[in-house]
Amino acid sequence: MQGKALPGFREFYPDELGLRNHIFAIWRGVAARYGFEEYDGPPLEPLELYTQKSGAEIVGQLYAFTDKGEREVALRPEMTPTLARMVGARAQALKKPIRWFAIPQLFRYERQQRGRLREHFQLNMDIIGEAGALADAELIAAAVDVMRACGLSARDVRVRVSDRRVLQALLAGMGVAAGQLDAAYAAIDRSERVPREALAEGLQAAGCSQQTIDGIFRVAGLRDLAPVTGELAAIGQSDVGAPLAEVHGALQAMGLGEFIDVDLSIVRGLAYYTGTVFELFDASKSLRAICGGGRYDGLLKALGGVDLPALGFGMGDVVLGELLKEHGVAPKLASRLDGFLICVGADDYPTVLRLAHDLRDAGLAVEYSLKPQAVRKQLELAAARAAPRAVIIGPEERTAGTAVVRDLMGGTERAVPLGTVVSELQRS
Repeated sequence: MQGKALPGFREFYPDELGLRNHIFAIWRGVAARYGFEEYDGPPLEPLELYTQKSGAEIVGQLYAFTDKGEREVALRPEMTPTLARMVGARAQALKKPIRWFAIPQLFRYERQQRGRLREHFQLNMDIIGEAGALADAELIAAAVDVMRACGLSARDVRVRVSDRRVLQALLAGMGVAAGQLDAAYAAIDRSERVPREALAEGLQAAGCSQQTIDGIFRVAGLRDLAPVTGELAAIGQSDVGAPLAEVHGALQAMGLGEFIDVDLSIVRGLAYYTGTVFELFDASKSLRAICGGGRYDGLLKALGGVDLPALGFGMGDVVLGELLKEHGVAPKLASRLDGFLICVGADDYPTVLRLAHDLRDAGLAVEYSLKPQAVRKQLELAAARAAPRAVIIGPEERTAGTAVVRDLMGGTERAVPLGTVVSELQRS
């Protein structure tokens, strides 16, 4: 027996590939309806593309090596650096806003757990060159519509929306100094997963007073737009909340408000986010985040050399596939055949081969036994292939210029002229 696939890497048998293709089709369909164009980039990139963005410590999470040309390279762990380079190379020629999407396969050397492997496919949708809040709402709406296209409702999934500008203003109002912001963000980001006492110890180590720590947890507990707006008004920072309010209002106007929760515990761990941030979860929170993203206005200048506002999200296929199976909306494999051709005897093969080619030319999917077999065996193979109809040709049919079309579901059959089998299968 040959060795197994590497840990964290998947093999896609036909049923698993059917689910993956179903997810890809939904991703592409929603992206097209939103006017996004598809792009792609190389799966192998210079290592410095990622260390430039995330620092040298990211190397331990990558599949990185020295290639035969003595170049330091890595399998891509994310798509944003590639996107930044590509946009930077043609920034002047591209009409703004740029609306691009990709479905890359990504690789990270991480500890495996439910919903996280060492490779996955991911829908990336990005809008570049638009600073207004409607762009943020547009991306969140697209993520929601992927869920709706999958057959999921607001009872099944929730989008939790926050804003880094709002968080920064409120934390400053609670006494958090600029040098303590990263520690405060980290505590808020982990506030639902880590005991408060442990988080408080970390904040104390960062120099936060007890009063400031209480304020940080108060901010982390804010839910819904009205309390957030009230807190901003209390510190004279109402204008800071305007983009978040506009995003919320736009999603309400689209009819998607039932999916949306304003939730200031959403931070997104990456330091480059500058505005709206959001994550999409299953309502029961039994899985990892299905999707996450936000506004990263300074990143393209740092990576691609062009100063353009930008925002985007990533949605992985692993968690989404788990969610579809959990809710019973994963597709069932449909029959891939329109019919199965059956030879009664070896002399019938020339007629069957001609008919098979005519049917395939007409866009129909058909199969036949590749060696002479008893009719019973051929019918068993047709049933195993889930063919809805069998087309039977024997000496009598050839003489009469007919074929017997049998409904394998209903058990009925009838003889039809050989020249009408194509239209017969097209009509059925």
